[in-house]
Amino acid sequence: MAKLNPFEIVQKQVDKCAQILKLDPQVTAVLKSPMRELHLSLPVRMDDGTIKVFHGFRVQYNDARGPAKGGIRFHPDETIDTVRALSAWMTWKCAMVDLPLGGGKGGIICDPKTMSSGELERLSRIYMRNVFQFIGPERDVPAPDVYTTPQIMAWMMDEYSAMMGKSQFGVITGKPIPIGGSKGRGDATARGGMFTIREAAKALKLDLRKATFAVQGYGNAGYYAAKLAKEMFGAKVVAVCDSKGGKYNEKGIDPEEAFACKEKTGSVRNLKTGKAISNEEILELDVDVLIPAAIENVITEKNAGKIKAKIIAELANGPTIPEADDILYKKGIHVIPDFLCNAGGVTVSYFEMVQNFSLYPWEEAEVQERLDKKMTAAYNSVLKTSRDYKINMRQAAYVIAVKRVVEAMKLRGWV
Repeated sequence: MAKLNPFEIVQKQVDKCAQILKLDPQVTAVLKSPMRELHLSLPVRMDDGTIKVFHGFRVQYNDARGPAKGGIRFHPDETIDTVRALSAWMTWKCAMVDLPLGGGKGGIICDPKTMSSGELERLSRIYMRNVFQFIGPERDVPAPDVYTTPQIMAWMMDEYSAMMGKSQFGVITGKPIPIGGSKGRGDATARGGMFTIREAAKALKLDLRKATFAVQGYGNAGYYAAKLAKEMFGAKVVAVCDSKGGKYNEKGIDPEEAFACKEKTGSVRNLKTGKAISNEEILELDVDVLIPAAIENVITEKNAGKIKAKIIAELANGPTIPEADDILYKKGIHVIPDFLCNAGGVTVSYFEMVQNFSLYPWEEAEVQERLDKKMTAAYNSVLKTSRDYKINMRQAAYVIAVKRVVEAMKLRGWV
């Protein structure tokens, strides 16, 4: 099967939304292209003394509603189309949660697992030197993403501050707490997703105390999702997996034990209990809540008909292709779309920006309370739009987000 292009999927989703909203084709054309993008060649001196040239990107998709916001990914298979797609989703995500931000994304083609700490620091700093003129607290604020960490964010922030001649904590979010990071950022993506699952369960009259969960992907978001499902709802996590495979146990899996196993052995498939299960099989389990928290394009027209979950909570970006959405909607499966479900991360990143601007850090309880309020309002707005327009939840989320972006563009005289 040919590899699906994530940016083409974004454009299809915009076209669908434009039809629903009856947008002018000229406005739609603006929404389907990034406003600006930067392509970088980054020469780095490696530990053995050789110079290696890495290639990187920064895309600012649309900043009509405020400064661009979005992570920086370090990945060997990074592509400009993936970065474009993710920057578009960030645009819709920020608008849909009603944050005064636009959407951006960055990436470097590299394999951080094979690089030393010194090499990663030099790569991080040269990336920042190259994007320096295009970013800033009031222009474009990056954050951690795939294979980037608070430490990498700290190096980038420090490099930007050195060039500015003063501390600029607000240029980056997802930083360590002692240098301007926010409490509550670590589990924010998963916690925000849990708030939307809680609201969906109310709408579907599903008792989460008796619910079963399956989690595909056991990185930061997947681990915290499993942990919080148990802690917040008393739910049972019956299946977990990562890129190497996983385990299913109808009696339940301890999220902490699974995390410890992954840390020690490299994969949750090495858990002592349960039945071996593949990344594909976990999607088709008979569970109440399925959480894709790994990579894009895992739910397709080929397996959507076999999915049995009542709720799909998309913590990953782009796990469901458009053709699968139609099948899931007809089956009555309630999908909490990615840029609603996983918006907790950018929401707390925005809170971090606010704390940096005001030089007043919040306590974790305040961060979580504000996150709950934002995510609950966003979910209920999408649910109401879905019912009013008789469209699926993803289309409803797009309708809200695109309406807000178009309104800002019109008010600014762009279209």
